[in-house]
Amino acid sequence: LSKMGYKIVDVNNISYQYYDSSQLALDHVSFTVDSGMWVSVVGPNGSGKSTLTKILDGLLVPKSDKDSHIIIDGIKLSDNTLYDIRNKIGIVFQDPENQFVGATVADDVAFGLENRNIDRNQMIDIVTDSLKQVDMLKFADKAPNMLSGGQKQRVAIAGVLAIKPKIIILDEATSMLDPDGKNIILKLIKKLQKQNNYTVISITHDLEEAIYSDKLLILKAGKVLRYDHPRKIFNDIQLLEKSGLDLPFVFKIKSQLSQMGVNIPEEIIGQKELVNYLWQLSLKK
Repeated sequence: LSKMGYKIVDVNNISYQYYDSSQLALDHVSFTVDSGMWVSVVGPNGSGKSTLTKILDGLLVPKSDKDSHIIIDGIKLSDNTLYDIRNKIGIVFQDPENQFVGATVADDVAFGLENRNIDRNQMIDIVTDSLKQVDMLKFADKAPNMLSGGQKQRVAIAGVLAIKPKIIILDEATSMLDPDGKNIILKLIKKLQKQNNYTVISITHDLEEAIYSDKLLILKAGKVLRYDHPRKIFNDIQLLEKSGLDLPFVFKIKSQLSQMGVNIPEEIIGQKELVNYLWQLSLKK
């Protein structure tokens, strides 16, 4: 199999209903993710994003329709394969403190390895390497609760790296950080993704962050509204209105410019690209 291209996540016809609700939290959801991709899952509150995360990791069991399945890296999710599936997925949560169990940063990163009965000497090497990758080795002996929000999130990422997953799920992982902290963490994860060929599934409210995904999955009321390249989705104003999502800043500007007769090419999706394009346009006049 090539590094990119094979279906590392295959979700087919998955539904889920909480016992205290009359509505389906997920309603016949199907999608696939190719290995090495960055997919953002977006949608308003109550759309099913968190439920989907829990189902992918086997924390919730979906309704069993005859053709429904979840296949992770070639393994069909079931009671018998749960441990194997969880070895392939690492989750970075919204609040890293919910993941901390160790007295020190190093202890915390080692926790997942201890559960897997990794040899102690090998464990020390893995913890050291994981902390190096997120530039937190110098904090190895510090208590996690003494760290800043961004540093805590780096430690949570190191804990995920230590178990060497193939898939990283970011469950609103940057939502508690300020804009600078958010950008630093996203750049770090993107760098690690390229280095290690991780597949990333990012559950997020932040459409500015989702712009740069390879694909965007829009959920609303448990249904998949669209699964496509962000550029195609953000240029479909009616779809965004239907989904209840707000346009990212660049697309608001593009829409206003269009009303003034200035049409910006679809491929321009970032602020720097837009500024450069408008600059070039002004030079021609």
